[in-house]
Formats: sequence, structure tokens, C-alpha cells
Amino acid sequence: MHEYDLTAFEIIGRLSLAIIMGGAIGFEREYKSRPAGMKTHILVCVGAAIIALIQDEVASQTVEFAQQMPKLANVMTADQTRLVAQVVSGIGFLGAGTIIMTKQTVKGLTTAASVWAVAAIGIALGMGFYLISLTGFCSIMMALALVAYLVPLPKVRRLQVEIEHGDETIAYIKEYLTQQKIIVDASELKITRESTKANRKYLIMFTLTVPKDIDEDCLVYELSDNPDILMIQIIE
Repeated sequence: MHEYDLTAFEIIGRLSLAIIMGGAIGFEREYKSRPAGMKTHILVCVGAAIIALIQDEVASQTVEFAQQMPKLANVMTADQTRLVAQVVSGIGFLGAGTIIMTKQTVKGLTTAASVWAVAAIGIALGMGFYLISLTGFCSIMMALALVAYLVPLPKVRRLQVEIEHGDETIAYIKEYLTQQKIIVDASELKITRESTKANRKYLIMFTLTVPKDIDEDCLVYELSDNPDILMIQIIE
């Protein structure tokens, strides 16, 4: 065995670290009920690490063959980035599967980014770049778990409300939101009527900038006290 050959201990160690790091990031996503959880992140991280390990083995065998056949050394190449480059581009389809688009909002972008980043960690582990892997893992965990607490950014929410009486109830909702220091960025109005004799119903979608300290459940509960509000919900 040459000094550049991977030992069984190194292979097991790198894949074990991929399981641990991928699982930790996946646990954070699953804890928050996101589309991709522990199993998905572990498989992505381990899969990327396996591809990187294969690339290392290919490079090792190429060097060994070149030493055994020096006359062919000038015509042999081993591109150590070719396979891992395909991982980076190919992981996009999996990330796209976590993105949910509706007329009201787009969900899953953070989880899609975490899947892509986990693949990068797997590649780094498979290639044996432990410092890059560790610092990358810490950076991802900090972005997912700590940034929201360290940086008190306001939240953008969509408030869906169905009401019976238009102007008065809409004015009431806007006044309440203003009192709570919630900014109404935009609103969309849809009017329906179940029959020709039925009263009109108003379906309004408010786009709000909500301060971080606002309790969203309490917001919905207090607004629902108005008898003219038939349905109300917050869409993240």
C-alpha cells in the first residue's frame, strides 16, 4: 500500500463524520418540521463523501499505474474535481424537491440550501479536508440555529382573512395591525358569492412585516374575536 492510498480506518472515519454532521443538520431541519430531515441529510452527506472517496481512489490508482508504466505517464490524467463537480450540479434536483410554491408564498428555500451545503460538507470529508468540513459544519449550524436569535430581524408573514362586511372590518384589521406596530406591505382582495342572493364574502391576503417579539398565535386569536371575521390564518 502506497502512502497516498486510503486505509480502511480513514474511509470509515470520513463516512462516520459524514453521518454525524449530516445527521446534526438534518435533526435541526426535522425538529422544525421542514421537508428534508435527518435521513435525507445523512444520505446526501454520505453519498457526496462516497463520490469524493471514489475520486480519491481513482486518482490513487492512476498514480500507481503511472509508476508501474512510466512510458504512459505523460498520457494519463486524473481530474480530482470531475466527479465532485457533478455532485454539486446534480444535488440541485433534490433541493428543488423541498421547495413548495403557491400563490401565497414560497417555502423550503432554506432547507434546499441546507441540502446543497450538506453535500459540500460530504465532499470535503470524502476528500479528507477536515478543517474545511468542521468549519463549514459549524457555519451551517450557526446559520440555521443561531442567526434568528442573534439578529432580531422582523418576520415577513402572509395573513389570510375571510370577512363578510368589507370596509368596516378591513379598517378594523388595519387599525389593529397599526397598534401592534405591524407594517402592511401589500394586500390582495378577492370577492366571492355562493349564490345570487347570498352576501358577498371578502378574502384578503395581507403581506405583513411583523416585529420579532410579536406572538403570532395571540395576533390571530385576538383578531378572531371580531364576529365579522369568518376565517383567519397566518401563512409563513
